[in-house]
Amino acid sequence: MRLDDIEESSNVEDRTSGSGNSRGKSSGNSRGLSGGSIGAGSVVIALVVSYFLGVNPLTVLDALSDSNPTQGAQVQQSPNNRSNSANKPSANNSPEKVRMKKVLTSTEQVWTDILSQSGSNYQKPTLIFFSGKTRTECGLGESATGPFYCPADSKIYIDLSFFDTLHKELGAPGDFAQAYVLAHEVGHHIQNITGINDRVDQLSAKMNEKQQNALSVRVELQADCYAGIWAKHANERNRILEEGDIEEAMNAAEKIGDDALQRAEQGEVVPDSFTHGTSAQRMRWYNIGFQSGKVQSCDTFKAKSI
Repeated sequence: MRLDDIEESSNVEDRTSGSGNSRGKSSGNSRGLSGGSIGAGSVVIALVVSYFLGVNPLTVLDALSDSNPTQGAQVQQSPNNRSNSANKPSANNSPEKVRMKKVLTSTEQVWTDILSQSGSNYQKPTLIFFSGKTRTECGLGESATGPFYCPADSKIYIDLSFFDTLHKELGAPGDFAQAYVLAHEVGHHIQNITGINDRVDQLSAKMNEKQQNALSVRVELQADCYAGIWAKHANERNRILEEGDIEEAMNAAEKIGDDALQRAEQGEVVPDSFTHGTSAQRMRWYNIGFQSGKVQSCDTFKAKSI
């Protein structure tokens, strides 16, 4: 991935030095978009499927406790916190931080252009680097849950140790796989600021758990599609893509499908518990976004087949 022509975003807060790293729980208790918090009914699945890109918050937000953080957040899945970044020193400006700052700038450019075409202003999210635990308006954020987006404060939270897990545990290496992680979370931000968040909450309140899981899948697949849109427009704007980059993103999408993760971790697949979609679905919707570059193509909620 070529980022030499892109400046680092200033919409970043670094809490990895320790002074900004909190272990208390925020008073915020705002319910957010589907695909986020881990609840009592999905703890087992969270541990099994919790490598990447969120768990289902739609059915269990009210059951969360301090031991189940990030209420209302879109959480990247991370199994059992096998790499504990709280015990690791972190560089003030590591290559991963520089890369994420530049990718964030690229998402800001792309989504500013796209939303301006419909007469809307892009409200930029803030990227938070943290280690171990940190306060958010969605509750206590922990590295064990993986990267996540909190709609209550419009911030994306990343413990960079997750990228070691992404590479070594999931078999999804590469700088563009990392960019996919951030672009997916920015996709959740787009859903939040365009009102999809509110509509999903309204719908989910009338559904049973199986229906809520199915709705969560459509939310997550749309965020994947938005990540594909970013890749297409970013490449047209700055020629960021190198050989193999899209393959890295597609490989990551394949490795974190609900069916692939469940099969690897528990030896069986439980479709009714899916909250993010199968490997095939995730790859398909990322590719739809990348090929079309159009927000209208990412309407997973109206799609008869996902």
